[in-house]
This record gives sequence, C-alpha cells and structure tokens, in this order.
Amino acid sequence: MSDKKYAVEINDLAVEFRTDDGIVKALNGLDLKIEEGKTLGLVGETGAGKTTTGLAILRLVPSPPGVIVGGSIKLNGEDIFSKTEHEMQALRGKAVSMIFQDPMTSLNPVMTVEEQIAEVIELHEDVNHKGAIEKAKEMLEMVGIPGERGTEYPHQFSGGMKQRVVIAIALACSPSLLIADEPTTALDVTIQAQVLEMMKELKVKYNTSMLMITHDLGIVAEICDTVSVIYGGRVVEHGSLDDVFNNTRHPYTEGLFRSLPNLDNRSEKLKPIKGLMPDPTNLPEGCTFYPRCDYAMEICKTVKPKKVYRNDEHYVECHLYDENNVKVGGLIGK
Repeated sequence: MSDKKYAVEINDLAVEFRTDDGIVKALNGLDLKIEEGKTLGLVGETGAGKTTTGLAILRLVPSPPGVIVGGSIKLNGEDIFSKTEHEMQALRGKAVSMIFQDPMTSLNPVMTVEEQIAEVIELHEDVNHKGAIEKAKEMLEMVGIPGERGTEYPHQFSGGMKQRVVIAIALACSPSLLIADEPTTALDVTIQAQVLEMMKELKVKYNTSMLMITHDLGIVAEICDTVSVIYGGRVVEHGSLDDVFNNTRHPYTEGLFRSLPNLDNRSEKLKPIKGLMPDPTNLPEGCTFYPRCDYAMEICKTVKPKKVYRNDEHYVECHLYDENNVKVGGLIGK
C-alpha cells in the first residue's frame, strides 16, 4: 500500500456556495485518490458534487460564491492550496487538464482549431508559434483528424470531431492527470464508443491518470480501474471495478444498478431510486441517503456512518455494516 504513488489525493474536502438564498454544501468531507496511470470513475446523480470535485482539483471553483472551507488536495504529491494563482496557471494544461461536458461551448468559435491547440502548447512548452502549430497538427492526427483540417473553425466540425479537438487540447502537453467531465454526453452511441476507445488508447500511450466523471455505469465498466460512488458531496462507496460491481455494499450503489435495464429479462420493470437528491442547503443530520433508503434504521437519522472496509481498498459508509464488515441491518420496508 505504501509503495503506491498517487496522481491526486483528496482528503476531507468541503466546498460551499454561499448565496443570498442560503449556503449550498456541495462537498462534505470528500475523500478520493487516483493511483498513477489508473482511471477512477466518479459516479452519481446530477447534483451529487462530481463536477465541483473536478473544478476543485484545478482550483477553479467559481469564487464568489464558491468557497473551499476545508480539506486538502495534493497533485503529484504537492499541496495545491499552498500555490499562488500564477503557479496554478502553470499547472493547468501541463500537469492537469480537463475535458468539459459540452464541446460546443468549450471551443472558441472565431479561432481555428490548430490555433486553439497551439495556444496551450506555446503557454507551457518552449516552442515558437510555428513549432506549436506543427505539434497541433500532430495532435489532430493523433485523435483521428487529418492535420490539414487544423485551419478550419469549430462550426465546420461535427459534435464527435469537436470532442476529439477538445481531447487533443487537453492532451497536448501530456498532463499526468486528465479530468473528463462526462466527455461523451452530447454524442450519439456510435461516436461515444469511438471516443472512449480513443481515450483508452491515449491514456495507455501517455501513462495518464484519469478522473472519469459520469453517471453512466456502462462507461465505468468500459474504461475505469476503480470506482467512487458519490452522494450528497461524499464518497459513500469506493473500490475496484470488481468490488463495486460484484460486491455492492451501499444501498445507493445497489439502487443505481437496480435502475438499469435487465438485458437478460426485458420484461422486468426498472426499479428507480425513490425520491430526489437531498437539498444541499438542508442536508439530513445523519446519513444523507436516509430519506430514500429501503434499509434505513433509527441510527441513520442522526449519526453519520463511518468507513467500513471490506478489503484494503473497498469501503462503504453505511450503518448496515459494523466495524468488522458484518451486516447488521436489514430491510424494514420503508
């Protein structure tokens, strides 16, 4: 365990958005680690805190109203909260890059795509403009776009091609960590599969660590090594792909799997998780999942669950298991 090196380590991270209508508690003691060269899938419903986690790693949580109120983030062993904004600008794009959800809005409509790729290369590498343009063309070729199309503008590309350009920009300076925020949301299924396959190949080529932010468990199964399930701004279950998929512990994770279609029995009805995500301005006192949980017990109302480890990596935050990982709770028919 001690020999492992981590691209990013997040401990007890708390982020709030302070608005006139109240304090939105986006992250509430989040823990997350990504081993070098590995991909972690961060899974949860909309509003769980996935994108805020990615922005916090880049120290781009919009302020105001966003405030990082506690915790620590280490990037390649270095504390990012001790760095100046100038030092962070040097890290963004070089040590860590982010692929945002919508490629349509991620690109500048009045700059050619090669100029946009070259911009990040000139910023972080010791090359002149001509050299940066040449490398930009190489990056386009690498993501499956002919280099000569670099002189074209974003509106001349399809959605899938735009996403490839965004990936080329993110990988242009070979970052050690790539944050992919639902990178295939706007793409059709065929293009989505191509983009995911390309990302897998490039990750291996560059030995890049990746944080894959998604709500799609199929993508997680396809591309990730480890999985963190996030709910109410906390990781409620974490483990290897096999741990989480085949030894599911948390009722929320169980609910996510139950809400997927059963391909073996197509007549079986979906079982969606009842209720809605908790109001982040008024989170439950105990377990945040308590109001929606089929296994809820009296203790869940007032006491926050602690981590219970099944093995060195797989843990769950749930009162259903005691400190020895023995199941103590049961279905009470809520």
